[in-house]
Amino acid sequence: MDSTIQVTKSNLAPDTQKPLQNKVRFALGFVLVSVLWAAPFAMGSGVLLPETFKHLSGVSAENAVSTMSSVSVIFALVANIVFGTLSDVSKFKIGKRTPWIVAGGIIGAAGYFLTAESKTLLWIVIGWCIVQIGINCLIAPAVAVLSDRIPEDVRGTYSALYGAGQIVGMQVGNFIGSFFLSHLNTGLVVGTIIFLFSGILTVIIWPREQSAEHNDKATSAADVARSFIPPTKNSRDFYLALIGRFTFTVGCFMISGFQLLILERYIHLNRDDAGHATQIIAIITVITTIIAAAVSGPISDYLQRRKVIVSIACVIIALGMLVVWLVPTTTGIYLYAALAGIGNGCYMSVDQALNVDVLPNPKEAGKDLGILNLSNTVGQAIAPWCTSLFISLSGGYKGVFPVAIVFLLVGTIFIMMIRKVK
Repeated sequence: MDSTIQVTKSNLAPDTQKPLQNKVRFALGFVLVSVLWAAPFAMGSGVLLPETFKHLSGVSAENAVSTMSSVSVIFALVANIVFGTLSDVSKFKIGKRTPWIVAGGIIGAAGYFLTAESKTLLWIVIGWCIVQIGINCLIAPAVAVLSDRIPEDVRGTYSALYGAGQIVGMQVGNFIGSFFLSHLNTGLVVGTIIFLFSGILTVIIWPREQSAEHNDKATSAADVARSFIPPTKNSRDFYLALIGRFTFTVGCFMISGFQLLILERYIHLNRDDAGHATQIIAIITVITTIIAAAVSGPISDYLQRRKVIVSIACVIIALGMLVVWLVPTTTGIYLYAALAGIGNGCYMSVDQALNVDVLPNPKEAGKDLGILNLSNTVGQAIAPWCTSLFISLSGGYKGVFPVAIVFLLVGTIFIMMIRKVK
């Protein structure tokens, strides 16, 4: 007796209403798009620019990082919603998402190059604002591809690939950046080149998107303006996911966003030893992230469970922070890197799938996922401010870790309150 796979809505691609084809190309594309924006972003914000700020007169490195993040987030906020919405309503022959993904990489490269050539805090901040515009022009439509083209029953796996790519990209960026601590401008030029090809390579690898010439999404000025309004119907779980993701991001980036400075000022390593430690941390994190994501994404799809995996991930990262808080040595930071890699691999493996599952209206995936992604962008901007604040209050990084742990645990509570997703 021949066995057959029952065809249901959950295992059909939303755009073709057929079983997913070209699975490997989609997989490679989701990994590549996240690696190629996260790597140069981490190179700049986590390694090269903090080192640059140490040599600017009149400002502290921590305050300069906070200023750059706080100002650039405004542009990221607007760009994420704008480009997510525009990609929903676009009617390009080559697809509604494709042109924006390519444009995002080019815009990011332009901003990165301006940052590389700037010699004052003002111009560095201006350049980084352009970088944020480019990143959000790239990722808002790219993440929406999960909703547009990936069947629900394998969405966790592809979300895992995107999420793991992001974490791996961040650590690859830290790893590469550590080699350019004595040649900062060269490192920023390398980041520019990576950004330039990020969107182009992604759309080449992904199967070609269907033409959007007959996109029936209304495009009058009034309709486009209304599309910027956040969802209000059946949106309880949507906002719980948003708050949970926001607190998770703040907690994580309060530590990871200051990795180099923590090594130098909390672990008390010199610049060369800090650079070497950064490389080891990157290797540990990449290995543990890949393993965790490879396991948790398929498990999430098999069990059709998202919340529990996300919540466990938050607790694991919090435990890693507890270790380095209590053991401020290279051993402690390496243990933190391992636990953070496992936690981030689990979290990122199902985070985007969970976000897609709580969308109030899949037809507005670009806009609504853009709003959800704002929690990530705003969280990354607020985290440096929180870190600087608690450094001032406690007199060092010792007071930062418990606050970051609290943010992670609060995020766990909000995620567990979601009803629509198991």
